[in-house]
Parts: sequence; C-alpha cells; structure tokens
Amino acid sequence: MESPGPDGSDATESPEQPRRGRLGRAFAGSRDLLRIVYRDPQHVSERLTLYAVDRLAEPSVDWARIVQELRPDAPPAEIGEELRLRTAQIARIDGAISGTPFLIALAPGYLTYLWQEMRMTMRTAALYGRDPRALKTAGEMLALRAVHPDVETAEAELLAVRAKPMPERVTQRRSLRTWWYCVRQMLVFGGFISPASGKPPPHGWRGRVAAVFGLLLGAGLWLMTWVLPVTFMVMMAWGCETHARQLGRRALVFYDGEAASISAAMTLAGRRHDRGHDKRTVLRAAVLFLSVAIPVAFIAYANHVRNTVGFNWVGALGALVAVSLVIATVVISARR
Repeated sequence: MESPGPDGSDATESPEQPRRGRLGRAFAGSRDLLRIVYRDPQHVSERLTLYAVDRLAEPSVDWARIVQELRPDAPPAEIGEELRLRTAQIARIDGAISGTPFLIALAPGYLTYLWQEMRMTMRTAALYGRDPRALKTAGEMLALRAVHPDVETAEAELLAVRAKPMPERVTQRRSLRTWWYCVRQMLVFGGFISPASGKPPPHGWRGRVAAVFGLLLGAGLWLMTWVLPVTFMVMMAWGCETHARQLGRRALVFYDGEAASISAAMTLAGRRHDRGHDKRTVLRAAVLFLSVAIPVAFIAYANHVRNTVGFNWVGALGALVAVSLVIATVVISARR
C-alpha cells in the first residue's frame, strides 16, 4: 500500500507513480475495510487485523530496515517515539473527521484512524526485530488493544478466522444483536470503550434488548453530531489522539523489553505521561491546528446552514471539504 521512508514517512515511494493512483488506493482501501465490516461483522477485529497484516507487514519491514540504515546511531526507542507522536497527530485529524455528521466522511475517517494505528504498531514491532508478518505479532496487536486478554487467545482467534473464507455477499438480513456486537467491537478496537468481561454476550430476549439499547445509544450519539457538531468533533479528535498515544506507548514498552507481558506493558504504559513540548513544537502544533481548524469550522458552518435552510450548495461543499480532509490525512501520513 505504501513504501517506507527514512523518518516514519513513505518518501521512497516511486516519483513516477501518479498522485491519482495514491488517492485511488486510499479510497479503495476504505472500501475494502468497509466491505470487511459489512460481510463479517462478528469477527471484525480479527478480519481487520489480518487484512492490515497482509497490506502493511511487508512495507513495515522495509521501513524499519531503511530507517535504521539511514539513522544507525538512533536507538529504536527514539525512532519509535517519533513514530508514535506523528501517528497521534494524524489520529487527531482523523478523529475530528469521524466526528462529523456527514456519513460519507465519518466511516472513512474512523477506519483511516484505525489503519494508522495498525501501521504504527507493526512498524514499532519491526523496529525491534519482530516479524509483523507472523501471526503471533498480529495477536500481540490485538492484545495491546485489549480486544483479547492475552496473545495466546488472540492468536487462536486469528487462526480460527483465517481458516474460514471471507463471507460472500450478504443475502439475508442480519440480526440487531450481530450489528450491536460489531459496533461494540469496533469501539473496543478503537479504544473508546473497555472490552466486555469473559462472559459471552447475552442470548434470547436479553440479547435483543441489549442490541436495541446499544443501537439506540449509537443513534443518539450520531444525532449529537448534528446538534453539537463542533463538540463531537473535538471529543472524537481528543479520543483518537489519546488512544494513539497510549497504544504507541504500550507497544514501545512491550517491544523494548521493559515488560514481560502485554498486561504488564499496559500497566506500565498507563503510569507514564507525555512531557511538555518546547516552543517550536507548540508553534508547529498551532500551525497544524489552524490548518485543520479552518476547514473543520467550515464543516460545522455547513452543517448549521443545512439545519437552517436545508441541503444546498453549502452543505454539499461541506461534505466535499470533509472528504478532502480525509484524503489530506491519508496523503500526509503516506508522505511525512
């Protein structure tokens, strides 16, 4: 999907490759991820992880090799920290887009955020000599996200899912319970809610009631994006950035050998906090914020106009701006 560059970037991508091809792959990737979610919602976390390994593992190995050749004196922890902070910055933008009321940008924005995190984790593993193509590393990715309690359980689930072919086009309507479970897993995968206990999900009428309640809650949250669009975009931006920082810190602690297990790495990483930034970093962050805040503010204005006078050219332009921001974050993450 991309070629790695010397500083966590993808600057070694062939200069002859047309820009249109990169954007086309970005949209194709989003369509592929959405297709996975729709066709196999019961195993969405495992399917997304296996898909990411198939697309990102080999480029991650190449990236780690190139960056270590260009910076032989830099320890992996230093390079990994730079990667972690850069991913958090991109997650902030993707989170703001996924908090918009425009469905055409909401789903791609959230999936792009998940994609950046998976790439960060695999690159971190490759920095420390781990093979991101191995199923065990994929299990570590899921365990670091707390989708499964340990690597062994995650690896067993991945094996079971990989042994089954991807379901074909859906011909029967799925139950509300299935979609409720899928949405919950997506939120656990993205770090927005804690995983369920070891108990299986409820069945029968209890399962249906829980599914209806969960979907109503999700619908209410989506309605919030229309009533308080700016607030929800800020909340999503904060949530995505925070989780990207936490996940990156967990990966660094675990692969650096500071903790003997995933659970120990999560505990140790949870006790640490990012230090304050110097003036130059603050200035860069301010410039980045302004460069994103202006189009995000226009998206909020377009939503206000649409709520007032109905859908018009301003609303259409707002949706176009939202999609453009998704494209921009994909391009930036692939080139920086």
